[in-house]
Amino acid sequence: MTTRTPKKQEIHDRELRIMELAREMLLTGGYHGLSLDSLAAELGVSRGTIYNHFKCKEEIILALLIETMDRRREMFQRAAGYQGVPRVRLAAIGVAAELFVRLYPDHFRVEQIVKSDSIWDKTTEERRSLVKTCQMQCVGIVAGIVRDGMAQGHVTLPEGMTPEALVFGLWSMTEGAYSIIATSDAVKELGISDPFRSIRLNIHGMVDGFGWTPLQKDLDYHHMMEQVMKDVFPEEYSRLKQAW
Repeated sequence: MTTRTPKKQEIHDRELRIMELAREMLLTGGYHGLSLDSLAAELGVSRGTIYNHFKCKEEIILALLIETMDRRREMFQRAAGYQGVPRVRLAAIGVAAELFVRLYPDHFRVEQIVKSDSIWDKTTEERRSLVKTCQMQCVGIVAGIVRDGMAQGHVTLPEGMTPEALVFGLWSMTEGAYSIIATSDAVKELGISDPFRSIRLNIHGMVDGFGWTPLQKDLDYHHMMEQVMKDVFPEEYSRLKQAW
């Protein structure tokens, strides 16, 4: 483990503090609520000091996104290592994705803000590359499980469909649903009393459609996913306020 000099530790701590304050401003006031002048004033430093860390506020926002994606990737890696047949491991990834949204809503909201092209275009290629790498690694983790399922004869994809294409479908469905939950107050009024459970059922219905065994009718996935939480994510599970 590398030991930082006192000066490097000071720089590291300041950068973490910049990101911490930036997240608060971003969540409170949105993209326009974050400014380098406000950050500098809050930290008691000059604007130039902020520039030593980030060349613009968009770079800070992308750094926050990378931090978010790193956390999700780590959870995906833990889930993928769960001992079980491929579909059970895929369900474990679903547990990780749901826990992330439920326990780290601020991180998820940052992701929604970053989807603006005006943010992406103002950042460096180096930082954009880090974001792309995180995305590819997350997709790769899940696609690897799909390949395991194919190799073991548990699922056969339609001709011309890749594991990544299946992952993209799962990603689109969950990302869209989580965004609706985060931004709409009308979900329960629409008769959806447990939106997270609805997402799980829809995902399993989709995977059943590919004939991926064991099917829902052959395995109690609800109980199994709760067991995954206790086995793989005990600390996160202890902080889960809502019922699973």
